[in-house]
Parts: sequence; structure tokens; C-alpha cells
Amino acid sequence: MEPSIGLSTSEAEARLRRDGPNELPAAARSGAVQMLWEVVREPMFLLLVACGSIYLALGDRHEALMLLGFVGVVIAMTFVQKRRSQAALDALRDLSSPRALVLRDGKPVRVSGKALVVGDLVLLAEGDRVPSDIELLEASYLTVDESLLTGESQPVLKQAREASDTGAAAAHQLCFSGSLVTQGTAQGRVVATGPRSALGRIGASLGGLTVDETPIQQETAQIVRRVAMAGASIALLLALGWAVSRGDWLTGLLAGLTLAMAILPEELPVVLTIFLGLGAWRLSRERVLTRRIPAVELLGATTLLCVDKTGTLTRNQMEVRRLWVDGAAFELANQPINVMAHAFHPVLEYAVLSSHRHAFDPMEAAIGVAGQHWLHGSEHLHGDWALVSDYPLSRELLAMSRVWRSPDQRELLVAAKGAPEAIIDLCHLPPSRRQHISEQVATLAGDGLRVLGVARAVFAAEALPPIQHDFDFELVGLLALEDPVRADVPAAIAECRAAGIRVAMITGDHPATALAIARKAGLEVDGRHLTGADLDALNDAALAEQLHDTQVFCRVRPEQKLRLVQAFRARGDVVAMTGDGVNDAPALKAAHIGVAMGGRGTDVAREAADLVLLNDDFGSLVTTIRYGRRVFANLRKAIVFVLAAHLPIIGLALAPLLMGWPLILMPAHILFLQLIIDPACSIVFEAEALEPGAMRQPPRRPDARLFDTALVRLSLLQGVGLLAAVLTGYVLAAQSGGSADAGRTVAFAVLVLGNLGLIQANRTWAASAAGPRNVNAAFRWIVLGTVVLLALALGVPQVAGLFKFTAPSAPLLALAAVLALTTWAWCAAMVALLRGQP
Repeated sequence: MEPSIGLSTSEAEARLRRDGPNELPAAARSGAVQMLWEVVREPMFLLLVACGSIYLALGDRHEALMLLGFVGVVIAMTFVQKRRSQAALDALRDLSSPRALVLRDGKPVRVSGKALVVGDLVLLAEGDRVPSDIELLEASYLTVDESLLTGESQPVLKQAREASDTGAAAAHQLCFSGSLVTQGTAQGRVVATGPRSALGRIGASLGGLTVDETPIQQETAQIVRRVAMAGASIALLLALGWAVSRGDWLTGLLAGLTLAMAILPEELPVVLTIFLGLGAWRLSRERVLTRRIPAVELLGATTLLCVDKTGTLTRNQMEVRRLWVDGAAFELANQPINVMAHAFHPVLEYAVLSSHRHAFDPMEAAIGVAGQHWLHGSEHLHGDWALVSDYPLSRELLAMSRVWRSPDQRELLVAAKGAPEAIIDLCHLPPSRRQHISEQVATLAGDGLRVLGVARAVFAAEALPPIQHDFDFELVGLLALEDPVRADVPAAIAECRAAGIRVAMITGDHPATALAIARKAGLEVDGRHLTGADLDALNDAALAEQLHDTQVFCRVRPEQKLRLVQAFRARGDVVAMTGDGVNDAPALKAAHIGVAMGGRGTDVAREAADLVLLNDDFGSLVTTIRYGRRVFANLRKAIVFVLAAHLPIIGLALAPLLMGWPLILMPAHILFLQLIIDPACSIVFEAEALEPGAMRQPPRRPDARLFDTALVRLSLLQGVGLLAAVLTGYVLAAQSGGSADAGRTVAFAVLVLGNLGLIQANRTWAASAAGPRNVNAAFRWIVLGTVVLLALALGVPQVAGLFKFTAPSAPLLALAAVLALTTWAWCAAMVALLRGQP
């Protein structure tokens, strides 16, 4: 391996096979046996075991065996659904693992932290989480937070080891796995990975992605507990009433257990877990990583998007467009090299000298490309100059300087670049000169260009001063860069506006640049904006008054983002906030939904965020809103279906006692229905596309309840309609067929087919989608499987006998079909009647 190019790809792969991945032993996850145990401990299956015991006590072994067969099928279905959700979360854990920027084959590439091997050359910058134990080869003002390892909160200064030092590296020459770069940059070689790193040796356990309990899950769990308690009481009363009125305690107990099974909405917690987990998985396929699952729940309620300009609204692909020197300007676009006047060369020359030679910042990379192109072959490129020191950008001074020594001069040359006002301040210009340059900056910024000032100084002393202000700088000129707006941004912002979502741009750029980009992006600004200085001058009450019609915030410092987020929240907005830097973490935490940039963002921002945009673009952010609305809308449809489907089951369990009929539904019948209800909830409705027009509706209220009055009313109306159809089928069939078994046969057929109609009626609630729906393959398979199973239950004598069915005649089958179609029409009519309320 050559130090300058790092490992080759083949060598890295060989070392990875030899040493294993760079990861610590993961916390124990639910294995197959544990997950299966969790399934069989659920109340529904405990009730089934009780029913099987009663069948054995009644001497009906065939019923008991059939019940156990169905139990096995339902357990398998539930197990598969849980495994599917677990697999989706495992995929998200892999995506959320730390990343590292390494040199492979001489090129910088970003790899998963797990893929690091001993010998890799790693590039570190402010905000990075150190992915392994690294020996420093180069370091510039590097400080590291090692509190995860030592408990000490004070950052530690690190230094590169000298080339002549052949002994073991000292602690101040090492960066340890799990520590955090708080300032500076560095390059180092990996010396230990995984359990052999400092973090691995002390046995620390890093938490992965966890499934938090969301407010909706808490609300659902509370409702399920209340319904279960009420159901248990009613079931006990039914069992006692049956036993007292008919003197049959075992059958009464069976009737009570059947009613308990009918009332218990055990699907709801499973539905919520699967919807949120698979929603996060679907977002990951759109290159949006969900680090905290509750964020999926709030996406649909977002009213305000606070976004950065660079890389989110723009492409983050800088190009130098214009140079300015003493009143003269030069446009670089589509110009031959020989037309650039010599007076403009120093602007590029000192801009290059003030940048890193191996730049990763898009702005510095653009300056380097322009310098190599326009200064090629001239005396203005200094590849043989030696870097003496540098002064990094700071919160107090938005400028950076690099100190160089040429081979033939004793004096040191200092090159600086930064925000024009910072460079003007460094040059100590008179007021008239300041005004003139500020006017030129405003002109360039008004064209949507990002403007940098460039300055130079000569320093003769050996000992460098502590701050940049101690150099005697002179202004060289201005350099303007362009970062074009992404092509899809105007349409995405228009979609947000139609959806009732405001977009606020928060940037550190010059006001004129920010306003120009805002107009190109499609924001309605009308010149209104607030600067960082304005924010400092406004108290909280005055700021609140300004927020309702201000969409552009410029020259904003990272710490001011937190105040803006808190102010927006105080006025009732549901805020999604983007960020990429170390200092953005508090604002990301304070927002309802923190969104980190996955490509250019720091590890600190990623860890503080709820979502990570792996593509760093605004379109992905709008996609998350779309998915959030889809998840919440489909959850409501699934819950309406669950509640409506349970109502006729409860009615059929109570009717025999109230009407003096024999038992209509047995536990086996309810298990059969579970084969429809469970996959319909967790597969069919979850796979439904977003309703047409959903992104033209205002956001839902953040305090909107999942189980509101409109949802319960629709469920009751649909469930009562299905119950009426089922009871009608039972009465008519029992009268014409002459037996309770004939009535049970038709009632069950109506119930099963009516459930399919109930699903179809609730797949869409939008008026514009009343016609043919988008293809939902899951629904097609459920319809096919249900019809086949129902045909087997009705047509095969041995199976029909277990269900206590009789072979239905053609008129009875026609009756069942007509009642099922009537149920579908009734449910669809209820959706149309109450449209807009659920």
C-alpha cells in the first residue's frame, strides 16, 4: 500500500474476509423461537386453546383437531407478518450504520463503517464519528470528544505523529472508535477494528435502530385494553345467561369464549407495527432513511418545511462563474483561456491558495477546478509551495486563511477567502471602499451567485499570530460561484403549496443571493426576508409577528436555527427541519421531524435526526410527506375495516341467546375469518397507493386522533349493514332450508363475501377515485384465496361437516351472492355519504 493512495479494493476485501466486519456484537434481536413464543402467548391463541379444551371435554375430537389446524395456519400468518416487519427494520439498521470516507485505489470513496479494515486511510472532518481506532498521519486543528470512552466532556487536542517517529503511537496521536470530531480535519490509518478497537475492548454496546412506541400505538393499546375488558365482561354474562337459560354450562362457556374472540380486536397492534415498520422500509427504497419510526406517524401533519439552500434546493455542484477586480468583471462561462486579462489571475491564484489541495467541499473543489483550467501553465499555480499553517473558518469570523512558504522566499504568504464582509473587515478598508465593494457584492448576489472575498498578506516573522486579524491583508478581489437550483424543486415547492405546507429557506448566504435562489425555486418572497442580525434584534414577540409571511432567512448562524424552530413551534406549526452540520443538531432535535443530509451531512446531524435524506434533495423531502399522508390514511381505512368486520361477528355471537337460536358461529368460523381479516389489514390496506388529491388537501391537525367520531361512525354504519345482511341470510335460509345448518351456511357465506366487499369499499375514500382502482396484487390474491377456501368449506362434505354446513342449493348460493353485493353497495354508499369526515 502506498501512503498516498490507500489500500486497493482487492486488498481491502481480502482483509475484510480475514478480520471480519468492523462492528461490535449487536444487541440480541428477536430470534425465530422467541418471536414464535411471543405470537402463541397472545390472548387470541390462549382463547383458542381454551376452546380446544372444551371441544375435547364435549368429546368432539374432530372439532378440536380442526381448531388446532386453523390455529397453526393463523400462527404461521402472524409469524410471517412479524418476520417481514423485523426484516424491514434489520434493513434500516444496516442503512443507519456509521459511514467513513476512505482512500481506495487513490480515490476518496464513502463506505459503510462495517467495511473498514486495518490499513485503510480514513479522512476525518468536523462532525464525523470516528469509525475505528485510527493513527493520525495528518491533522489540522483537530479536537475530539472522547466522552463516550472516558466520560470527560472536554474535547482533546490531537496531533499527527512525525514521520521519523517509529515507536508506538501515543494517545494524542490516535483517534479512538466512537469518539467525535468537534473541530478540524485529519487523515489517518486504521490500526484496530471491531472488538479489537478501544470501544470493543471495554465492551461498549452501541444502540441500533429501535422501534419506539408511538402516540398512535399508545392510543390503540389503550382502546384494545378497554375493549378486551368490556368483551370479557360481556362474554362472561353470555356464558352465564346461556348456562342458566339452557342448563348447558360447557356450550355456554364455548359461546362466551366465541364472543370474546369476536370482540377482541387483536389485529390493531399488529396493524400499527406493520404499517409504521413497512412505511419506514418503503421510505428507505426512496432513499430516505427513517432513524426513528415515530417520525413516519407525524409526516402527514407537517405544516412547515425549514430547508437549507445548498444541496437541498440547489444541486450542490459549484462552478466559478465571475471574477471582479477594481471595478472590472470577467464572466468565465463559454470563454477561451486566452481572453482572461492578467489582472484577474491573482483572484483565482489566492482563492486556490486559501483552499485545501485535496478539497471535498464543493466550493473549494470548484475553485480548484477553475484554477487548474484558467491558470494552467502559468506562474500562478504553486504546487511546490509548502503549507506552514492554516486558520480555519470559525463562528466568529466567516473567513479562513492558509499560510505558505515558497522555496525561494523567506517571507510567508497568507491567502484568505470568506464572506465578503469578513474579508472587508480583515482588510481594514475605509468606509467609502467598503461601500463600493458591498454594492458590487449585492449586484453579484442579486444574480443568484455566491460571492467570496479574496485577500492576501505577507508575513516576515517566524512566530505566527494567534488570529487572522493580526495579518496585514489587502483585498485581491471577489469571486462568484453558481450552484444551480435542482430541476425538480419548483414543481416540488408548488406541490407543497397545494398541500398547505409552507417552505422556509434558511441559509448562511448573502440576502440578495438567497432571494434570487428563492425566486428561482418558486418561493413567493416579494423581497421579504430576515437576516441573522435581524433575529438578534427581535424579541420573541416581535419575531412571532414576522414569521407568518417570511419565507427566507439569510446570514443565519447555526445556533439561530434553534430559535427559529422553537418560534415556529410556538405558533402552532408542525416543523420538519433539515440540517447537516454539528451545530444543526439542537435544531434537528427541537423540530418535530429532524431531517439530516445523508450525503454531505455529519454523523452528529444524522444521529440527532429522525430522517436521513440519502440523496440530499428537496424532492426526497416532499416524498416523505407524501408517504406520511399515505400511511395515516391507510391506517384509518384498515381500522374502519377491522371494527366493521368485528361487529357482525359480535352480533352473530349474541343473536342465539337473544333470539333463542342455536349457536351460529363456532371458534373455527372465527378462525376462518381471521384468514381474511389479518392479511387484509396488514397487507392490502398497507399496499394501497396515496389517494388522488391527497396532496391538495391541508395537513391534518397534529392532535388528530386515529379513533375519532367520524371513523367510529363509518365503522358502525358499515358493520350494521353487514350484520343485517348476514342475519337476513340466516333467517331466509333457515326457513327455506328447514334447518339451522342451512342458515349457518348462508350466513357464513354472506359474512365472508361481505368482508371482501367491505375491503373493496374502503380501499378508496376519494370521490375522484370512485372508478377503477390501481392494481393491488395483494387484494387479488386474498380474493382468490378466500373464494377457493370458501368453496372447499361449502363443497367438500368432510370439511362442511366440521363447520356444521349443509350443501347449499343454487337458490341459496344466489341469495348469498345478492346479499354480499348489497353489503358492498351499502358500504360504498356509507363512504360516499360520510366522505371527507374520516
